[in-house]
Amino acid sequence: MGKIYYIMGKSSSGKDTLYKELLQRLPELKPLILYTTRPMREGERNGVEYFFVSEEMLGRYGAEGKIIEERTYDTVYGQWKYATIKDGRVDLEHSDYLVMGTLKSYGRMKEYYGRESVVPVYIEVEDGERLSRAVRREREQRQPKYDEMCRRFLADQKDFSEENLKTAGITRRYRNKDKIQCLEEIIEEIQNGKL
Repeated sequence: MGKIYYIMGKSSSGKDTLYKELLQRLPELKPLILYTTRPMREGERNGVEYFFVSEEMLGRYGAEGKIIEERTYDTVYGQWKYATIKDGRVDLEHSDYLVMGTLKSYGRMKEYYGRESVVPVYIEVEDGERLSRAVRREREQRQPKYDEMCRRFLADQKDFSEENLKTAGITRRYRNKDKIQCLEEIIEEIQNGKL
């Protein structure tokens, strides 16, 4: 039986970088790509980071009963939705997957696929370092969205509170102070079946 390795953590904890590196280093893992209504960021590609869809398309998936989990964020730019869709791309009989999401979406995925099939990979970075990383990333954008960056940063304090982590059963944390060391720890545990 395959596994879904579920990467999560607060914004600017390095999830995107670790996700991409894991897919390169462990080609046997297939990406489980989520759907979103948010605008594409510079450098993103449809079907790679996310499937970028309209509100209407997401509504159709809902009407067809294809939504496994969905969440809505009230951003300073309006509502952005993210969802995991039953699109026929997951075959746990034959493959392992890698996905990135939130603590809430992790919980819903566990309910849908089963506790034994969804494995948490919680990435942690000290808050001051996260804030510095977030500011650097926004500065690189053609039109930085500092207000949205701040909203996300503060929302993460609630979403990933110690109480919520405990309720979700998150006990193992991967500290991303050194990307290479963090990556090696995750790879070793996946390859040795410790996760």
